[in-house]
Amino acid sequence: MKRCEAIETIANVLKGDELVITANGMISREMCAIKDETNNFYMLGSMGLASSIGLGLALSLPKKTIIVIDGDGNILMNMGSLATIGDLAPKNMVHIVLDNESCDSTGGQPTASRTVKLENVAKAAGFEITEKIHDDKALEKRMKHVLSLSGPSFVLVKIERGGKEVPRVPYETETIKTRFKNSIH
Repeated sequence: MKRCEAIETIANVLKGDELVITANGMISREMCAIKDETNNFYMLGSMGLASSIGLGLALSLPKKTIIVIDGDGNILMNMGSLATIGDLAPKNMVHIVLDNESCDSTGGQPTASRTVKLENVAKAAGFEITEKIHDDKALEKRMKHVLSLSGPSFVLVKIERGGKEVPRVPYETETIKTRFKNSIH
């Protein structure tokens, strides 16, 4: 499964009232092209921080479901966030990591996720639910199930390298922030 297929499957499972934080690079670009919503926060230029922003939202908005769509390169840059999420245990947070064992957005350099089992790190950090998924049919089924549970949840989705040719996110950072902020109610 390609990244864009995984993102499309995830987007189709969501009810629409969740707050979605997408990692910088191709994940934000593809999410914006597949399902642009005001309640999507597209990270631009801050590699590794989607999980930290998601955690802050989960703690401050406990009645909202917070979805973080991250990449393996991003979470490897901020591994400490897994420990903090596990420790603080927000029940309303689902952290999805799309793992193609490379940094696709910057040229496809290999990442340590070839040997570091991120789902095991999340489990050791204290995530309530950890899943590892390899295909889109399982992704749809498991995402529906995970969304019905109390977290924090960690879903590792193994994907192929490469994706769709999509344009950059067409919004300035201030616009992304304002749209997102206005969607929270």
